[in-house]
Amino acid sequence: MTPDAIDRAAAIIADNRLNRTRLDTLDEEIRPTDLPDAYIVQERCNDLLATKGLGNPVGYKIGCTTPVMQEYMNIHEPAFGRVLAPTVHQHHAALTHADFVEPGVETEIAVSLTADLPAGGAPYTRDSVRDAVGAVMISIELVDARYRDYRDLDTPTMVADNFFNAAVVLGDPVENWQDLDLAEAEATVTLNGDALGCGKGSLIMGHPLEALAWLANRLSEQSRHLKANDFVTLGSVIPTHWMAKGDRVDHQIPGLGSVSITLA
Repeated sequence: MTPDAIDRAAAIIADNRLNRTRLDTLDEEIRPTDLPDAYIVQERCNDLLATKGLGNPVGYKIGCTTPVMQEYMNIHEPAFGRVLAPTVHQHHAALTHADFVEPGVETEIAVSLTADLPAGGAPYTRDSVRDAVGAVMISIELVDARYRDYRDLDTPTMVADNFFNAAVVLGDPVENWQDLDLAEAEATVTLNGDALGCGKGSLIMGHPLEALAWLANRLSEQSRHLKANDFVTLGSVIPTHWMAKGDRVDHQIPGLGSVSITLA
């Protein structure tokens, strides 16, 4: 993509988020056609959002790390986006449905880092990223599909738009997480008090830390790296639930606690 096309695409995506409007798609001449270009547009978009008051990136989200989400989105590889500071909530988020276009929730496991994972350390594995993890947290991600039909949307455009990230709810950091079997950690999700779904951490690429290693490796390909104090949400164990006004979703994992979100 040319620098002008990158700037134009990023400006449209940023304005779409700020104005809460729906897009059909990006025009062909400014639409990223591959993931390397998509991540460049994503970075430029986040720079614009920061200058327009939406805050700086403080964490990462990884999407489509589980078979259930890959099948649901018809995407066969993970992708990552950034999480902006003002959109991070602790324990519970009480938000307004009208502030979003088509909001949905994804229920996840997250990690926070106490050490860098420098690009020069790649290729990373589940074992080699382990010592950089300072805490594990239960989490909910709020996504927002601001497009006429997200089912027909190309993957590079979704990536350029932070893979639909709109907010994150983080639980208490569990620092003695080494005592937990994250692959066997089982999430229970309820909607307005009724069962919505459940799933184990092993759905996330076989083990949640495989997703963290994947992200460290993808960033290294871009001469970027994860840093101490970054947090990463590692992927949803159940399909996205698109929320109606008045909905409440609760997410619980033994050993990691619970988080919740409401949309009034």
